[in-house]
Amino acid sequence: MEQEKNDKINKDMVLPQIQQKRPACSWQLKIKKKLKTVPHLGMLRPVVGQCCHQCTPDSRRKKLGQNYSLGFRNMLNINETQTSYRGWLVRRVCCVLFVSGRSAYGSPVGNRLERVCQSSRVREALATQHEAPEGGDSRRQPDPLLPFLPLINTCISSAVLRFVGWVMLKIFASLFGSIQINLNHLSALHGAEQEGSVLIYVYMSQSPMDCALIPLVLFCCNLRVPYTVYPHQIKSSFLRSILQKVGVVLLPPSALTEQDAEMDTLYSPVMISLLREVLHEGQALSVGVSAESGLGGQWLDHIRQLIKEESVPDVNVVPVGISYDCVPKTNIQVGLGSLFKWLGSFLCRNPEGSVRIHFAQPFSLKEMCESGRCRVGEWLPLQDLLLPVILFNRTTCLFGQRRMSWLLPSRYASQPKKSDNSEKNLTIAIILHLIFSASSCMAVMSTSLVSSLLLYKHRKGVRTSVLCRDVAWLTEELLFRGRDVGFGGSLPVVVHYSLSLLAPHLLIAAWPSRKDPLIVPHPSLASTLHLSLQSKTVTDTFILEAVGACAVSAMLREVAVNGVGSSARSDHKEGEGVKGDLEFDVVLCESELTERALQLCHLLPPGFVPPCQPAQSFAREAIDSLVHCGILIMEEVARDTPICDFWKKWSPLTWTTSDDPYHSDSDCEAPDLHSYKIGQPARCPEMIFFLSRMLAGPLRALCWTVLGLEHIATPLPETEFCARIHSHLCDTANENKQVYESCSEEAACTAVRTLIDLGVLLEECREEGVFLGVAPLFQLSENRQKLHHFISQYLYN
Repeated sequence: MEQEKNDKINKDMVLPQIQQKRPACSWQLKIKKKLKTVPHLGMLRPVVGQCCHQCTPDSRRKKLGQNYSLGFRNMLNINETQTSYRGWLVRRVCCVLFVSGRSAYGSPVGNRLERVCQSSRVREALATQHEAPEGGDSRRQPDPLLPFLPLINTCISSAVLRFVGWVMLKIFASLFGSIQINLNHLSALHGAEQEGSVLIYVYMSQSPMDCALIPLVLFCCNLRVPYTVYPHQIKSSFLRSILQKVGVVLLPPSALTEQDAEMDTLYSPVMISLLREVLHEGQALSVGVSAESGLGGQWLDHIRQLIKEESVPDVNVVPVGISYDCVPKTNIQVGLGSLFKWLGSFLCRNPEGSVRIHFAQPFSLKEMCESGRCRVGEWLPLQDLLLPVILFNRTTCLFGQRRMSWLLPSRYASQPKKSDNSEKNLTIAIILHLIFSASSCMAVMSTSLVSSLLLYKHRKGVRTSVLCRDVAWLTEELLFRGRDVGFGGSLPVVVHYSLSLLAPHLLIAAWPSRKDPLIVPHPSLASTLHLSLQSKTVTDTFILEAVGACAVSAMLREVAVNGVGSSARSDHKEGEGVKGDLEFDVVLCESELTERALQLCHLLPPGFVPPCQPAQSFAREAIDSLVHCGILIMEEVARDTPICDFWKKWSPLTWTTSDDPYHSDSDCEAPDLHSYKIGQPARCPEMIFFLSRMLAGPLRALCWTVLGLEHIATPLPETEFCARIHSHLCDTANENKQVYESCSEEAACTAVRTLIDLGVLLEECREEGVFLGVAPLFQLSENRQKLHHFISQYLYN
C-alpha cells in the first residue's frame, strides 16, 4: 500500500528528457552502462512549509483542510482530462480550453484614484510641497500626482488575464521541461480564500521570472491572482500597459530602482495608500524579498503599519519556495526588443530543467506582531558583539542578536521618526523570519545536490560510480533533515539528468578502456560561480553542521599552531581530498567550542538563523549536530568532587526570582562539563572538510576584502566602493587560479555590509549619496591583521 501511495505521489515527478533529438555522447553512454543499480530516490518526502510553532502557534494549529498525500502536479502537462470536453479537436486546443475554464477574479479600479488622493498620507505629503489646493474640487488631480496615475489605476482584467496566462504557459513550456507544484498546502489556500482572508505571498528574489511564476500557478489552480510588485524598470510602454492590466505594480517611468523611486517624497505615501485600498478590496499581493539587500522588506513594513493602525484587520502570509534546476538569466531592464531577443534565444533550443514550487502554510501576520515572539534577546551592533573578541582577545562575546538595520533603511520605515526603534526592529525580525521560512521550504534540486558534491567534496574530480554513491547518501541526509528534494526516479536517471544540465560547466573525460568516466568541475570563473549558486540550498540545509565544522576547524588550527596536546598527521594540501589516515588526539572543550560557533553565527548573512531562536541556542545545536553525525564524540570531564556529593559545593548557590519564566530547580547546580574528541572513523576528517568548505566562499571573500582595504583610497561612493572590492576579489582569485566562488558580486556586497556592521567601514551621507571610508581604528595595519586572523581561523586548512 505504501508503494502504491509513493508511486502516485511521484507519477508526475518524471524528469524531463534532455537532448532528445541529439545523439548521445560517449560519456553519456558510459554512464548509462555503468549505472545498473536502480534505487528509487525521493520516495518518502518530508512535510515542509509548516508555521513556526513559537511565533504563530494558533496559525499552526489551524489546518484548513490540509492533505499531505496529494503529491505533485506538472503545470505544463495540460491535456483533455483537465477540460470539460473530449475528442480529437479538443486535444489540439486543450490549452485554450483549459485557460478559458479557469476562474479569473477581476479587480476593477472603480473610484480607487479618488480614495487614494483623499487619504491623509497623500494630503500631508502634498502639504509639505505647498501644492495642495485648499477648498478645490477633489476630483481635480494636482500635477505632482500625474506620474503616479498609471500605478494607481493598476487593475486585473479577466480577459487580459486569460490571454496572458495562455501566452505564459506556451513560453514556459518552451523554457522548462516541467513546473512541479506541491499540492499539499493548496487546499489551505483555498480554505483561507473561502474565509475571506487576504493572502500575501512572499518569496526569495532569484530571477525576474519569479514574478510571473507565482501568479500563473495560482491562476491555473483556480486561486485569486495577486497584485505583483515588480522591483525592476520596464522601458516599453506597450509592455507596461499590458502588465498593469494583470495586476503588476511597476516602478514610475523616471526611476530605475526602488531607491530612486523613494527619493520622490510622494512615492511612499501614494504606494501605502494604494496598498491600503488593494487590501481593503480583498485582493492578494505577491512580494519578493532579497536577503542580500533587503529590497522588498519595505512592503512588509507598510502592511504591518496598516495593521497596527487598524486600517487593515489582518492578512495571512504565505512563504513560497521556488527552486530551479538552473536559475534563468534575464535582462533586469526589460524592453520590447530585449524581450523578443531573449525569447528567441530560448525558443531555438529544447526545454531544459524543471522548476519546483512549494506554498507554505498561511499564518496570521497580526498574531506574529502581537505575540512579539519572533524576536528574542537584545539586538546589538555587530561591533559590540565581536570587536572586543577581535581586538582585545576577550574569551567570550556578549549575549545578544546581531542587529541588521540595513534590511529596512530609514527611508523605507513607515513609523514616525520620533518613535523608538522597537517598531523598526519588529519589522526587521518579521523580514528575517520570512526570509528564513521561504528559504526553508525551497526544494533541493538534483543539480544543486551534484554541484555541492563537485564543489565541496570532489573539487579535483570524481568517478561516476563514487558520485552516484554520494548522491544517494546526500539525498538520504537531506530528507532526514526535513528538506524536500525536487527530483524523483532511479539513481541513474537522476545523475545523468543532472550531469546533462551541468555539462557546460564540467570537464568529463571518458576513456575507451575504462567504463567509469571522470568528472571534474570546470576551473573557470563562470562555471565556479554557477556551481556555487546552485549549491546554496544544500548549504542552507547543512548550516548547523557547517558552522560546527568551522568551529572545530578553528580550534584544530589553534592547537596545531600552538602544538599543545595534539598529534595530527596529514600530507594533503588545501582544497584537496584527504589522503591516508589522519590521527587526532585532541580534546576540545565544550564551552570554547560553543563560543567559536557563536562568534561565527554573528558573521552569517540573513536567512540562516530565524530571529526567534537565540544565537546561543543555534551555536549549541551546531555542536550537537556534529555529535549526532558521529564527527564528535562526547566525553565527560572528570570532577574533583563526585556529582552525588551535594555537601561539598565550592561555588555559591545562585537564586532567581519566583516569577522568572525560565527558572528551574536545577539552576543552582553547576552545569555538566563535557569535552569532545574527533571521531576515529576514516570519514570524519573528510566530513569536516566537506562541511567547512560550504562556508569557505563568503568567509574567504571577507578575508580578501580586509586585505584589500589598504589598496583602496577612501572615502568613495558606496556603489563605486563595492565595484572596487569586487574587482579586487576577482584579481585575487585569478592569481590563485582557484576558489572563484569567493569573487561574486553578491560575496563582495555581503563582505562590505559585514565590515560596515563591524565598524571597519564608516558611512557618510552627502548630497551625492552615501560614501564609505575606513574607520580610524582600522587604518592601523595591526588591527586589520587581527581582524583577518579572526576570520581566517574558520577557513579549512
